[in-house]
Amino acid sequence: MMMSDNTKDRAARSSKKRGSISSLSNHEFWRKEIHGRTKDSTSTVSYMDEPSQRDDVSRLTVQMENTYQLGPPKHFPVVIVNHILKDVLTSYLQVEEYEPELCRQMTKTISEVIKARVKDLMIPRYKLIVIVHIGQLNRQSLLIGSRCLWDPKNDTFSSYVFRNSSLFALANVYAVYLE
Repeated sequence: MMMSDNTKDRAARSSKKRGSISSLSNHEFWRKEIHGRTKDSTSTVSYMDEPSQRDDVSRLTVQMENTYQLGPPKHFPVVIVNHILKDVLTSYLQVEEYEPELCRQMTKTISEVIKARVKDLMIPRYKLIVIVHIGQLNRQSLLIGSRCLWDPKNDTFSSYVFRNSSLFALANVYAVYLE
C-alpha cells in the first residue's frame, strides 16, 4: 500500500510534534489550595511543532505605509452629537426620580448608548470619551470642570445638560483626533 506525499508529510509532522501536560488540572489545584494543603503546582500545557515552509508564509507581516494625513477628512459633527445627547438624556431620564443606585446604573447605560450612537456616525480616526454625571436637584450648587491637552483645530467636544423635577444630568462627549 503506497502513501501519498500529503499523508507522508502529515505523518512526519505529527511525529515531530511534542506536548506536555502537568499532573494537576486547574480544578484539582484550586481544590487542594482551598482545603489547606497548598502545593506549588500549576496547570501548564506546552506544545512545540517544527515550522514548515507553509507556516513561514502565514507568519509574514503586512507593513502599512504612513498616510501623512495631518488633519481629519471630515470634522466631528458637534451639532448632530448635541441632538444625540438631548435625545438620549430626555428619553432615559424624563420621568425618572433620583435614586442613588438607579442613577449609578443609568450613568453607565446612558454613556454606552451615547457612545454607540456617536460611533454609528462613522467619523474616522476620532477617539471618543463619554462622561455622564447624574445628581439630585436639592437647592445646591455644583460646578463640574474638565481639563485636557488637545489640538484646538481637530479636537472638540459636545455637551448637554438635562433637568427634571428631581435630578440633573450632564453628558459630555470628547472627540480627540488620532494622527
